[in-house]
Amino acid sequence: MNAPFTGGCRCGAIRYECSADPVRTVHCFCTDCQKLTGTQMSTNLLVPKAAFRITQGKPTAYDVKGDSGKTVRRYFCATCGSPLWGEPDVLAEMTVIKAGSLDDSSWVEPQASMFVDSAPGWGVVPGGIPRFGRMPTG
Repeated sequence: MNAPFTGGCRCGAIRYECSADPVRTVHCFCTDCQKLTGTQMSTNLLVPKAAFRITQGKPTAYDVKGDSGKTVRRYFCATCGSPLWGEPDVLAEMTVIKAGSLDDSSWVEPQASMFVDSAPGWGVVPGGIPRFGRMPTG
């Protein structure tokens, strides 16, 4: 058990905490996550929205259309630009925290890689965990 855990942006303007362990932790290789991170993927923790709260600052948000056609609201720090978390309509009860925004990510263990069909040719998809070409169902 790793909850509660905390995180925030690079400059410290935005802080959050989560009182529940992640439901799932995944590497996402979708092109949206590639643009968001500026690299091959994003490592994400899916947590119950009710267990997540902002403890300091006011993040900036923007909306994108996910692969499902539904909206994903992305939150980031307007001062330093750090991507922090998202709220996908397709997973309405979840908050998707960017693992890189955690204060301590040493305990994070991704359970799957998704959207590997979108992984760049120069990227490396980790072995030893399930791989899904797109968003897994169920």
